[in-house]
Amino acid sequence: MSENEFSGLITPQALAARLGDPKLVIVDIRTTADGGRDAFEAGHVPGSVHSDYAADGWRAKVGNAPGMLPPLPHLAALAGRLGILPESDVVIVSAGSAPNDFAAAARVYWTLKFIGHGQQAVLDGGFKGWTADPGRAVESGPSKPNSAAPYPVVAKQQLRSTADATLVASRSKQASLVDARAASYFEGREKAAEAMRAGHIPGAISRDYSGAFEPGSGKLRPPAELLKLYAAVPEGPVVSYCNTGHTASSNWFVLSEVLGRDEVALYDGSMTDWTQDPARPVATVEAA
Repeated sequence: MSENEFSGLITPQALAARLGDPKLVIVDIRTTADGGRDAFEAGHVPGSVHSDYAADGWRAKVGNAPGMLPPLPHLAALAGRLGILPESDVVIVSAGSAPNDFAAAARVYWTLKFIGHGQQAVLDGGFKGWTADPGRAVESGPSKPNSAAPYPVVAKQQLRSTADATLVASRSKQASLVDARAASYFEGREKAAEAMRAGHIPGAISRDYSGAFEPGSGKLRPPAELLKLYAAVPEGPVVSYCNTGHTASSNWFVLSEVLGRDEVALYDGSMTDWTQDPARPVATVEAA
């Protein structure tokens, strides 16, 4: 597989064929909610290293917004500790039980792409998908990363939207805003605890990220179905957001990495950051 092809999703079959490749770095991101380090040590894809998505600081709390992009030196050190080099092919493995698991993998994928890494993929179906075939090997024991120097970050700023850039997009309508949350949040009937107000960014399109997954799983629907699901998102620049930049990562991934759309950015601060400034407008369905 060439560098240009190593992006988006990778199937368990394709990953199995790559096991033992010295260029391959498999990062298992299961958190405490998924069993964390104990679950990893009990069983993981052979050769994996463990990085807890929540505890290792793939996202940072800035002010009252809990899902912001961490400082670049932190991300450089984290990638280096996991043994990720510029030439590495990185595979991100979530628990794979639910859409929320995929969102974590998509956020890690986006973060690696943001710091300038060029070759990463999400394991389709996560660890659950890997173990669906009892013939595939499972390894046990502690994580043993081949730690490297801090990653040489070259930030890809076009992948990220800030509050100011999102405000410009909302007012100018030069980019489509896509809200990944459930209808109750979009309409303003519910809000995240850290958000100061309920509702959505004016002009946004509601596209609940969970609809992109096969029912009862953490596995994405086929591309043809995803194309239909996201057909309402106009061509041109897109800003994907949610409450904390977590589930919006899935919509970003589908639009950018699966459907191949250009100019798709993630607003990592999302509504918890947006609503900290009372001057930023918030719309509800009732007020529309």
